Amino acid sequence: MISLPMIIGGEKINKEEKIDVIYPYTQEKIGEVPKGSPEDVEKAIQKAKIGLKKLKELTAYQKYKILMKVANLLEERKEEFAKTIVYEVGKTIREARTEVERAINTITFSAEEAKRIEGEYVQIDASPNGVGKRGFYFREPAGIVAAITPFNFPLNLTVHKIAPAIAAGCPFVLKPSERTPLSPTMICELFLEAGVPKEAVSIIPGFADVGQAMTTHPDVRVVSFTGSLKVGEIIAKQAGLKKIVMELGSNSAVVIDEDADLEKAAKKAVAGGFAVAGQVCISVQRILVHEKVAEKFYEILKEQVSKLKFGDPMDEETDVGPIIAVDEVNRIQSWIQEAVEKGAKVATGGEAEKTVFKPTVVVDVPEETKLFYEEAFAPVVTVKRFKDMDEALELVNKTNYGLQVGVFTNNIKNAWKFIEGAEVGGVIINDIPTFRADHMPYGGVKGSGIGREGPKFAIEDYTEIKMVVFDLNA
Repeated sequence: MISLPMIIGGEKINKEEKIDVIYPYTQEKIGEVPKGSPEDVEKAIQKAKIGLKKLKELTAYQKYKILMKVANLLEERKEEFAKTIVYEVGKTIREARTEVERAINTITFSAEEAKRIEGEYVQIDASPNGVGKRGFYFREPAGIVAAITPFNFPLNLTVHKIAPAIAAGCPFVLKPSERTPLSPTMICELFLEAGVPKEAVSIIPGFADVGQAMTTHPDVRVVSFTGSLKVGEIIAKQAGLKKIVMELGSNSAVVIDEDADLEKAAKKAVAGGFAVAGQVCISVQRILVHEKVAEKFYEILKEQVSKLKFGDPMDEETDVGPIIAVDEVNRIQSWIQEAVEKGAKVATGGEAEKTVFKPTVVVDVPEETKLFYEEAFAPVVTVKRFKDMDEALELVNKTNYGLQVGVFTNNIKNAWKFIEGAEVGGVIINDIPTFRADHMPYGGVKGSGIGREGPKFAIEDYTEIKMVVFDLNA
């Protein structure tokens, strides 16, 4: 069993009250961490004030070297981290290894961006009252960052928040998902080992009271949250005058035009729909296919789904592991039942063995069902026909979410229709919406969030502009 401490200002703290970590595949306890409290948050934030001063004393090169050391330390222990991710999330060992590799890249990108936090000369004398004046601006750390992360990518989404924070010179207080606190704690230990000032590093496992204490604290200047729309709305109402960056999920669609490569589109859609058992914000959930090629596409899609192996996530051959918890299995089964009662048909799957939900395809899903307009977060995709690309665009936008969309087409006009018209943060042409490079600006519109992740773009939110003006007439 893995037993890890809480970290407050670099100090490792153990408490009697614990949070159990459950292996989703067997439902066995595999780890524990101390249960944090609002009082722990207060202690961490007071330490972070000291951490902010110490980070300001570091040069850009020093921050670069520290973050590169974190990346190197993680490289040395990547198999250990991968197995930990399997046990706390339930994703397959191959998926877990990919997450660790991505986290190394994210930290490396953050290290590089630490050397590129730049300002700009401002032409002050372009204004009538600016004659004889010269000006420029530069960026300073915004202050303490409150970071809250979800269960599905406990390592990479953690470093997407805390590595750019250190690059920007901001201390952080981190609350990981109570389901998956192990790998986030382990990476925080590597940040300390690499030389980040200890007061700048805090991780407090806990529940809603811990998150609320962090996001509402007057000394926190930035809130970076990845999670549900419902919780995001609560944070936005309660946080006060802070910078808020949120990634709040999606209901991602992939559009398949009549001239698309159907084999490629089907293989990609299956990869995007069932990776991490569908528990990815940019999972393929809605497949929209042109009516002229729908029947052919259905057959290819079903064949691809039938090849998936599901079950034990530690088996090197497994493609689809378990869902995070039994209550989530029950939820998605109720959503499928609602869709079926309103006219949908289950083409394949729809059943679960404990927490392993069989890869599922549902066709003809009515638009008024949860399966169509909410985020499933499960290994379930829906397939719907459209008559032309105008209708497809309307269907893509017919949801409160707007993270990314994938469009398979060889028609540049149709591609451009979605580039200009899709209400999303990212349009991926001839690939699935599940595509993400960790240095690109990633985020959504509408109910999918505010701001962008990706080290360069996160640093913009973690810094404030300071303007300097010289009066040469003095």
